[in-house]
Amino acid sequence: MGAQLRVYKRRIRSVTATKKITKAMEMISAARIGKAQRAVAASTPYADELTRAVTAVATRSIAKHPLTSENPNATRAAVLLITADRGLAGGYSSNAIKASLALAERLRSEGKDVVTYAVGRKGVSFYGFRDLAVAESWTGFSDKPTYADAKLVSAALIEAFTAETGGVDEVHVISTKFESMLTQTAVDARLLPLKLDEVKVSEESSAKEIFPLYDFEPSAEGVLDALLPRYVESRIYNALLQSAASEHAARRRAMKSATDNAGELIKSLTRLANSARQAEITQEISEIVGGANALADASRGSE
Repeated sequence: MGAQLRVYKRRIRSVTATKKITKAMEMISAARIGKAQRAVAASTPYADELTRAVTAVATRSIAKHPLTSENPNATRAAVLLITADRGLAGGYSSNAIKASLALAERLRSEGKDVVTYAVGRKGVSFYGFRDLAVAESWTGFSDKPTYADAKLVSAALIEAFTAETGGVDEVHVISTKFESMLTQTAVDARLLPLKLDEVKVSEESSAKEIFPLYDFEPSAEGVLDALLPRYVESRIYNALLQSAASEHAARRRAMKSATDNAGELIKSLTRLANSARQAEITQEISEIVGGANALADASRGSE
């Protein structure tokens, strides 16, 4: 019985140490969520103004640009998958991976070859373990992306989209949208070519605002050359920030659940250890009483 009690005590110490780790990770993620949310909020005005500028140039001029020209005979599509570099974030990465697989299946059903780009070690490991090709990957910044990281990713995608040979006709992004502390949703969006009818303009502004006539210098094509890459960068940067906030929220929720489960397990193991200790004490008392009775019987027999 003593051996069983030692096993329970050893498991209690182990679970207690794990609980301390998960609690610390929960607190770290909770602190980082606020920073990630503020970064998302700070990037939104820039992205909105770029959207308005691109919309104005593209819809109020006759300029043609590769990033807005749709190929009716598209045969190749790039899919950018954004996942986490680290685990212990619940279903955050797996949900994004499932969304990317569903999107790839849909694109293949349309007769398009899929070229995968991945951000985050989880996505890279998933494709590498299954011997699936990844055109290019980036790791090390999933939980705290910078604009420089977004420029690096967008440069590769724009280069693939504008390549005359061996390029892609479409670019799609799989990211995770941060809706609340409890809800994060994997979403897919076509980034290139830009769909002007999908550019969000509020009904109120479109109803009240009278758009002026534009004169572009040096030319509308030159303005688009400057604006559209920045637009792509801002979209990818916002997707990275949204995914980072979702990653922290998912990890906080997962670590809180793990901490709560560890606490319940410690209570259960403590009850089992107490029961084992009580059984051990009862057995010892029984042995003592039995020994005393044997000695008493032996004494009476000798008399």
